[in-house]
Amino acid sequence: MFIQTEPTPNPNVLKFLPGRDVAPEGVLEYRTIDEAAASPLAEALFELEGVEGVFFGADYVSVTRAAQGLEWSQMKAPILAVIMDHFVSGAPLTRGVEAAAEDVGEDSEIVAEIKGLLDSRIRPAVAQDGGDILFDHFDLETGVLRLRMRGACSGCPSSSATLKSGVEQMMRHYIPEVTSVEQVI
Repeated sequence: MFIQTEPTPNPNVLKFLPGRDVAPEGVLEYRTIDEAAASPLAEALFELEGVEGVFFGADYVSVTRAAQGLEWSQMKAPILAVIMDHFVSGAPLTRGVEAAAEDVGEDSEIVAEIKGLLDSRIRPAVAQDGGDILFDHFDLETGVLRLRMRGACSGCPSSSATLKSGVEQMMRHYIPEVTSVEQVI
């Protein structure tokens, strides 16, 4: 098994591409060792020194390192070994059913348009950088759209610029009810 790596715009996140499906049913993010207990792979990665976050995309794993910790040159080999061991073993990605309560209730027509634009144009571009962007809330009165950045995009120095110059402009162009976009932390 050959695993490629790619840098992301966030210097503290590295993207690992194992050449196979990782989380085809939907992205998963683990920010703590306690959360990682739901996934054998995430748990094994958190046991490595310097790992602060794990994100599973459709065909990649993004690992976040501590800002004031080891260099990637010191961390890459152990991470590659953990990922390879996991996929060679055939173990499942998660230990149980992930709660997917993201879409509860009926969406208004505007929210449905926002989610459609996110899914078709924005999320695929963000996934190229090892992250994800999710709908959080839209306030129809103020026109403020709140989005949640995950994976490499969470805490990335360029995420603010991406939101304002990219996502906000596209949303305002296609959905005039959106007046601004804000990141939820």
